[in-house]
Order: sequence, then structure tokens, then C-alpha cells
Amino acid sequence: MESLIKLNVLGITYSQIQSGAYALVLSEDSGERRIPIIIGSSEAQSIAVEMEHMKPPRPLTHDLLVSVMDAFDIKLKNVFIYKFEDGVFSSELLLADKDEKEHKIDSRTSDAVAIALRCNADIYTTQEVINKAGVIFDDNTEQGITVDIDDLDNKQNRIDDLNKKLKDAISREKYEEASHIRDEIQKIEDKRNDNI
Repeated sequence: MESLIKLNVLGITYSQIQSGAYALVLSEDSGERRIPIIIGSSEAQSIAVEMEHMKPPRPLTHDLLVSVMDAFDIKLKNVFIYKFEDGVFSSELLLADKDEKEHKIDSRTSDAVAIALRCNADIYTTQEVINKAGVIFDDNTEQGITVDIDDLDNKQNRIDDLNKKLKDAISREKYEEASHIRDEIQKIEDKRNDNI
């Protein structure tokens, strides 16, 4: 079997590839390469909340799953990102029940990482995945990786509001108003990209 490479969660940043999405950045434990993984805003929020050691007033979905695992004495042994194909990462959770019987569960990588952070479980991948998806960031890029969760929420909420207003303006055939709203959305997106 191919030797596994341990990964660390470096942080979250805004995605330059997909508007309204975020990039989860994993770093090679003993190397310079980074793996950026495009994730949705709710997964980004869940990961950021755990990285910032924040306690939401009610459990998030990943908190709930970990509580269920604890209640049934199920341990997360590790997360394994085993494939990168057509821009999609494939991952699995390696769980052990109270009798130490192991179970592999297919998972989205963003969910697997969110759960791993809550369980203090290691994250692994293969050399093949690192070779396909790994990149080397310069120092300036790496400094902009951690995102403040409040800033993340505020900008996304503002864009969501503006997109609703944009659709409304277009449906009312108020094209000049729609043009101004579109420009405002673009300004927010540009500021996001400047922070990367």
C-alpha cells in the first residue's frame, strides 16, 4: 500500500475560481505543497467556527454528528482523501466502534475535515493526490489564508441581498438600477480577491 502523507488544516480563503465559494487549504505536514479545496459557505463557516474555538448557541450539523458518535462510543480514527479526479476530491472517514471494529464511510472532503477538526483526528492523503492537486504558495498568498468568520458571513449576506435586488430590478426591467447593483456586487468580489 502507498505510504500516506499527513495533512494539516492551514485555513480558509475566498475562492478565486468560483464566486460565492471558499477554498479550504490543507498543507503537507512535511513539505511545502498546499491543497486548495473548493467548499460551500456553510461548510466554510462550520470549519472556521471550530478553528476559532467558537461555541455556537445551538449545535451545527457537524457538532451534532460528533455528539451522536460520542453517544454510541464511535471514534474517528482518521480522514483519508484518497482520490482527486475531474476537480473533485474523494474522502472517507475511518471509524471504530466500541468493539474496535473499523468502518470506512464515504464523505465529502469538507464534511470530513469539519468532523476531523472536532475529533482531533488526523487527515491523510496519497502522493498521487498531492502530485495532482498540490500547489506551492508564495508568502504573500499564505498570509491571506485565514478568514474572519464574521467578515465571511457579512460579505456573503451582502452579496446574497444584492443578488436578490438584481433579479428584482431585471424582472421590473429597471436595467440602469440593475447595472448599479451589478457594479456593487463586483466591488465586493474585487475586495474579496484583494484579500487572498
